[in-house]
Amino acid sequence: MTRSLAVLLLWLLSACASTPHDETKDWPPDKIYSEAKAELTAGNYKKAITLYEKLQSRYPYGRHAQQAELEIAYAHFKDNETVQALAAADRFIKLHPDHPNVDYAYYLKGLINFHEDLGLIGGLFQSDLSDRDPKAARESFDAFREVVTRFPRSRYAADSTARMTYLVNTLAGGEVRTAEYYLRRQAYVAAVNRAQFVLTNYPQSPAVERALLVMVAAYDAMGVQDLRADAQRLLSLNYPNSKLKVADLKKSRKWWSLW
Repeated sequence: MTRSLAVLLLWLLSACASTPHDETKDWPPDKIYSEAKAELTAGNYKKAITLYEKLQSRYPYGRHAQQAELEIAYAHFKDNETVQALAAADRFIKLHPDHPNVDYAYYLKGLINFHEDLGLIGGLFQSDLSDRDPKAARESFDAFREVVTRFPRSRYAADSTARMTYLVNTLAGGEVRTAEYYLRRQAYVAAVNRAQFVLTNYPQSPAVERALLVMVAAYDAMGVQDLRADAQRLLSLNYPNSKLKVADLKKSRKWWSLW
């Protein structure tokens, strides 16, 4: 055996030895899918994603391929990979707008943003900053609204409706908090505009009471007594038993406890 041939054989042997064994190589699609599902159920999200991706690459037109796309999105969500989860859900919606489970894709998108927003909501209640934009909450609301309006008989419609109510109250509360921020800094026109936005866009929210109070205080500070009277009349008419006073706006930041 020549030296060059011996070197070549050694290289081939080492290459074969370094190549990891893929136990799924000869698995049929049903087995890959069932194993991926089992890993997902067990909480082994990364392994589940790997199996789902193998299923998609080997059997892109198989009966499990589209469902695998949805479950990849869910696995990313459970693994706290928000960006990947949203991308996977959006991709499914774009590629399969008429799929029987597209309602779940919208619902999942709403859930992903809903949980992403929890940290932001907490931040809103611990900070005086007025320039926070609760984008995740709005996108979550939009996704849940798609479920409710386009798929009213969906199994996810009831939960979507409940989460929409929560998000509306959250968004309205954030707007009122911003209005109070402007009020404390004597930016009265900005405070009125934010409060008016709540009245227009979130008329059923508990934050409306607080928004009217901000308007009363802002108009009073500007000396616009006719508009102050209108705001006070609306406050008294809609909340005849309200215990809130203008002085409350200068108290503890934890004003939501008054709702």
